[in-house]
Amino acid sequence: MDADWLSLVPFLVVIPIAIFTKQVLPGIFIGLIVGSYIINPSLIGGVETMLTYLVTALVDKNNIKIIVFLYVFSGLVGMIKVAGGIKGFVEAASERVDTKKEAILLTYVSTIGTFSAPSFRFVTIGPIMRALLKRVNMTKKELAFVIETTTTPIIVLIPIATAFVGYMVSVIELGLHNQKIEGDPYSLFIQSIPFNFFAIVIFLVGLYLSFFHRSSDGDQKQESPKKEEEDDDWHNCDPAVSLDLPSKPFNLLIPLFLVIALTLVLTWWDGHQKGFGLFKAFIKANVLDAMVIALLITTFLTFVFFLFQRFELKMMIDSFVFGGNNLMAVILLLSIIWGLASVTEDLGFSTFITEHAGWIPPLFVPPILFLFGSAVAYFIGSAWGTWGILMPLGISMAALADVSLPLVIGAVFASGTFGSFASPLSDDTNTISRILNLQVMEYARFKLKAALIAVGISSILYGAITFVL
Repeated sequence: MDADWLSLVPFLVVIPIAIFTKQVLPGIFIGLIVGSYIINPSLIGGVETMLTYLVTALVDKNNIKIIVFLYVFSGLVGMIKVAGGIKGFVEAASERVDTKKEAILLTYVSTIGTFSAPSFRFVTIGPIMRALLKRVNMTKKELAFVIETTTTPIIVLIPIATAFVGYMVSVIELGLHNQKIEGDPYSLFIQSIPFNFFAIVIFLVGLYLSFFHRSSDGDQKQESPKKEEEDDDWHNCDPAVSLDLPSKPFNLLIPLFLVIALTLVLTWWDGHQKGFGLFKAFIKANVLDAMVIALLITTFLTFVFFLFQRFELKMMIDSFVFGGNNLMAVILLLSIIWGLASVTEDLGFSTFITEHAGWIPPLFVPPILFLFGSAVAYFIGSAWGTWGILMPLGISMAALADVSLPLVIGAVFASGTFGSFASPLSDDTNTISRILNLQVMEYARFKLKAALIAVGISSILYGAITFVL
């Protein structure tokens, strides 16, 4: 089919529906249906076409590996929870915390053991820090802000052993495939990390506000005190730290060390087998294969390790399945995004962008993408959804304007990071608010000023960096 304005229709459907429903999934699904009916405009034909796109996406070898990685990773986290790894880690880390600065420092240091996924970090550090608030001069909103600036903004910058890596690499691969650009998606992800300006800037803003900025007395008094028994009930706010679990920090640290070490070793080995030296071996290796294999080996060894500690077999299996199922919504979202990307590409989206977006000066491509993506991300509240929607567009515009691919990829990832951090609809905002007993909208307003400052600085950086690259 010749490229024309119809290739934009699915995207024009996705964004307003996602904003109106405050959910990403309905918008993307309806966009997929609309695109399928444009390709095959018959009563049943559109549904059949949609099914074909979904099945094609799900039988792709690399897509299957990504789904396996996401499910098994979340399942491993589920096992670590019931084995007392999280509870043991947070209790051991908090034994000597008595002041606000010590509490903030613990929050930052705890990132070392809890960077695998935002939800993992929230349920790990959130409850224990909530209990420590009684001993330090710090409000819940301040604590939530510190935890959030060290969660998604940090995790998106870590290229190994996180729940984000597989997904982020996959959306890059999708954009490259649609635009018929040769390139290694993982290498481009690595190269894009320094250009995720929002993640870097909001982390630095968080550091400044945490250690160098004094809260006003008004801020301290704004927060109405909760019932004493609510704060004492921190053990029950998430099963990861419930009172009936054992306290075994090594049940977190050993699996974490294993998955990181094995990923590095297997990545090097794959590149070494292809005849490359030490440094190039990491660049030329099939990192997705290395991550999946390392994760599978780690999960098996962790399973055996926990059984030797006399944890029940049924409990381990149930916790693995329960943990894996926690990411089924993300896996479903990813599958539909794959289908939607294929539909729009068959409608001629990349060609349309090439023919009609040439008027945008290269200087403005990164900041425009970042600001537009940030607006979309704020209203839909999903980093995953924003990345899936905008990455094909970003890579198409980068190819057209001859702008650095890593820079544009970094700008897209930065926009989703902003939405995840700042939006009152995001999982991050709602999860940390629930754990710390905060009003969601009040907390979202509290952190918005800092987020907008980071957006402003990031926009300037995206405009300035194009003079250098």
